[in-house]
Amino acid sequence: MIIVFDLDDTLYEEINFVRGGLKAVANHLSENYKIETSEIIYRHFVQLLEEQGRGKVFDSFLDKHNLSNTRVVKKCLAVYRLHDPNIRLSESGLACLERLKDFPKYLVTDGNKIVQTKKVKSLKIDKYFRRMIVTHNYGLKHSKPSSYCFHKILQWENAIPRDLVYIGDNPKKDFVNLKKDGFRTVRVLTGEHKDVEVPVEYEADYRINSLDELSIKDLTKMMGH
Repeated sequence: MIIVFDLDDTLYEEINFVRGGLKAVANHLSENYKIETSEIIYRHFVQLLEEQGRGKVFDSFLDKHNLSNTRVVKKCLAVYRLHDPNIRLSESGLACLERLKDFPKYLVTDGNKIVQTKKVKSLKIDKYFRRMIVTHNYGLKHSKPSSYCFHKILQWENAIPRDLVYIGDNPKKDFVNLKKDGFRTVRVLTGEHKDVEVPVEYEADYRINSLDELSIKDLTKMMGH
């Protein structure tokens, strides 16, 4: 049995990374443009995050302060992406990795290569995995929902799809192609996607509320062993 984990909102709470990035940008804007204190800017960011989602936080704030131009936006994004994250595994994530320490494990995560590498370094999780794969290192076309990186794992392990179980949180992209290819899939109901309902072809084979529910016995049963 080969166990593959997603990263964001599966093994740790991604909102903690987001908040850290927003604080870094708030500090940058306060120091360089003297518009408001970093604390006030950060509170504005959090409000915009809750109202609009993360995609437009900087644009909306900079528009309000007549600072919205390509150069400033790009700098804000760079500060956000390059900040040193202060994140840690969730208690359930840490316990799960320890519980499954005797099984071959891999990490497969989408996202900016620098950002995801910084997250992994901050979490100090390399000891748990045979390899940690940032899909963008293989090209954007091989990011999820592509199953390319999962088939690479099968090659490395000399295995077949039904030998591998993938644990992720985002039903919009995590499971659809893996199911078609015969992999086993588990959705953990955490993070921003926990309440999302999708057609059956996008849903994982199994759903759990927390990684605490992922026992060796249950995994063995899922795999039909």
